[in-house]
Amino acid sequence: MPDRTIRDKVLCYIVRDAELLVFRHVDYSPEEVGVQVPAGTVKEGEDPRDAALREAREETGLHDFTVVRKLGVAEYDLTPYRAELQRRHVFQLALHEETPDRWASSEDHDGNGPPTRFECFWIPLEHGHVLQSGQGALLHRLFEREAG
Repeated sequence: MPDRTIRDKVLCYIVRDAELLVFRHVDYSPEEVGVQVPAGTVKEGEDPRDAALREAREETGLHDFTVVRKLGVAEYDLTPYRAELQRRHVFQLALHEETPDRWASSEDHDGNGPPTRFECFWIPLEHGHVLQSGQGALLHRLFEREAG
């Protein structure tokens, strides 16, 4: 196995009335990609908080988010899929606009390649165990008091 690349990523836990915002890829089977939360790569020189807000906007098509708090950092090893270790900065975000229970969205990747199509929807927080690839690892922190 080649050396693993370490990538900084963000995960967004967007909560509304004890529900978590998730999505599925429309063009891929659930067996391939599962149910996910908005997430993505931190760009060179980008603050992880800014990356979380950017990724939430890009993947959901919504705009009015704020960071509630950083819940922590978790590592996830993508082996055997690829030689990559993800350092995931996990944020709780608040959404300040109304949404339907389900809606279509897409990410255009800055015009580089075809858009990725998503179906966004809300699930009860207690169903967060269905998240793919360890994305639910820090959900329990939503129930801890913020240190302050």
